Amino acid sequence: MNFKYLSIWCFLVIAFSCKKNQEQGEATLDKANDSLEIKVKDISKIKYTDYILDSRTEDITINWNAYKQLQEVIDHVKKADLSFFYNNTKEVKELLTNLKQTIPSNINSPAILARISALETKLLKLESLSNLSTTSKEELLENIKGFLVAFSNLNLQMNKKIENDNIIIEKP
Repeated sequence: MNFKYLSIWCFLVIAFSCKKNQEQGEATLDKANDSLEIKVKDISKIKYTDYILDSRTEDITINWNAYKQLQEVIDHVKKADLSFFYNNTKEVKELLTNLKQTIPSNINSPAILARISALETKLLKLESLSNLSTTSKEELLENIKGFLVAFSNLNLQMNKKIENDNIIIEKP
């Protein structure tokens, strides 16, 4: 009789201890997933110079739909929403194609095309890394910074182009 109670007691101890370890493992996994999640606070800590379009450049780009769509993607990224990049390769490539093909003639120059190419590289890299499960939070934040800097540099280059085009130099 003693052996029966002892074996039941051992079985219950083992059963309850296994469950406790499993719950601890799940809690650890949840904490790890939370630490990998990108938050608005993380993105706001990124240090870079954010150039915006001046009024003359905005007037020129007002009908450039691909640029507006890119601006929306940037706004979502700044809010830590990377959903545009998840399994969306077709739309990403379509956005980049439209961006290159529909550049307004006033700002179409080799310098602008170079900035768009740099932006394309950063966007494609961010898209591929956001779809990988092995990407670390630091690596993803570094690539988000590169993407935001590339977009800011595109804005700066467009502003410079319009400013240089509006300079009137009088010859003696």
